[in-house]
Amino acid sequence: MRRRWWVLLVVLVGLLLFLLWPREPARDADQADGFSVVDMLTGEQAAEGYARVTGPESLNFPEDHGAHPEYRHEWWYVTGNLHGEGNRHFGYQITFFRFNVDPEATDGESAWSTNQVWMAHLALTDSETGRYFHHERFARGAVGLAGAEVEPFRVWLEDWRLEGQEGDDIMPLQLTASEGDVAVSLTLEAAKPLVLQGDRGYSQKGPEPGNASRYFSYTRLRTAGELRVGGETFQVQGLSWMDREWGSSVLSEAQRGWDWFSLQLDDGVDIMFYTLRLRDGDVDPRSKGLWVEQDGSYTVLLREAVELEAVRHWDSPAGDARYPVAWHLRVPERDLALEVEATLDDQELRTGFRYWEGAVRIRGEREGTPVRGHGYAELTGYAD
Repeated sequence: MRRRWWVLLVVLVGLLLFLLWPREPARDADQADGFSVVDMLTGEQAAEGYARVTGPESLNFPEDHGAHPEYRHEWWYVTGNLHGEGNRHFGYQITFFRFNVDPEATDGESAWSTNQVWMAHLALTDSETGRYFHHERFARGAVGLAGAEVEPFRVWLEDWRLEGQEGDDIMPLQLTASEGDVAVSLTLEAAKPLVLQGDRGYSQKGPEPGNASRYFSYTRLRTAGELRVGGETFQVQGLSWMDREWGSSVLSEAQRGWDWFSLQLDDGVDIMFYTLRLRDGDVDPRSKGLWVEQDGSYTVLLREAVELEAVRHWDSPAGDARYPVAWHLRVPERDLALEVEATLDDQELRTGFRYWEGAVRIRGEREGTPVRGHGYAELTGYAD
C-alpha cells in the first residue's frame, strides 16, 4: 500500500520544523534515537510567549473539545482493551498531538504557512501472538492536512480520524485509522460522564503555577467495531479511555518522567494514577490520581493514598532503557490491592519519540472480594 507521509520533526529548543523522509517505524537500536517526550513538556524559557495554565478555570464546552492553538502543546489520547472471538485480546492506542512551534509567527501569504504542527501515533497490541505494531505521522496544520474542530467535533491527521457529535456532548465517537498491517474502525460511547482531573481540571505537576495543564477524561467508553491485523479481521468489543490535555510547560526541570496508569475494574470502578519521577530518584509529591465510582462520582487520590511498587522490569532491545512492566498497586483507605502487569513486555514506541505505552491486565482484591480488569500504562523518561 502506498504511504503518504507529510512529516515534520519537532525539536525541543525553538521546536523547529524538519522534513522527514518516508521510512518504516524504527525498531532497531541504530534507528531508535529520537526526541524526548519529557523535554517536549519542560522548560520555562521555551514556554515564553505561549498562553499558560496557571490556576483553575471553568471549562467551556463544546469549545474545549477542540484545539487551543495559543498553547504550546495539546493531545487527544485514546487507549483501550478489546476482545474478539474466543476472548482474543487486543490493546490499542491512537493519539493526536498538536504543537505550536512559534508563538510569534503570523500567517504568511502561502496557504502552507502555519505555526501548528500535528503528530499522531497508532499502536496495536496482539496479546495472543505477541505482536506489537506502531506507526507515527506528522503534518502541518494547514491546507486541511490536520486539525481539530467542533460543531461537529472532529480531530484528524490525514485519514486518521476521531469524530463525534455537535454540542457539549460529543458522544458517540467514531475512530478510524489504518497503516500497514493495522486498521481500526471503532464506535465509542460514554458509560460515565467526563471527569475533571486535579483541581477542577487544573492539573499542576511542577512547583511553578504554569507547570500545569487543563486535563479532563472519559474513563469508561463502551467500544465495539472492527480491527484488522495483518490479513485477519476481527469483530471486537471492550472498553476505552480518553484523555484530553493542553498546556505550555507541564513539567519542571527537576522531573525526569512519569509512570501513568488508567485502570478499569470489572466491578465498575476506574482509577487513574501517575507518579512523577524526579531526576534525583525521588517521587514528586505532586503525583496524584483519581478514583471514579460506578455512578461517575469521583475523588482525587493524593500521592500518599497510593502505594505503587515495580516488581518486574524489561530491557528494551533498542538499548538504554529499562522499563517496569509489573507492579503492586495498593490504596489502603479503599481496601484495594492490585497486581498490574503488561499483557506484552515489548510495547515500546520506537519512532521519532520513544516511550512505553501498553495494555495491562489487573487482578487483586477490593474489600475482600476478588476483582479483575484491564488498563493502560504510559512510561516516559526512561529512554533519553
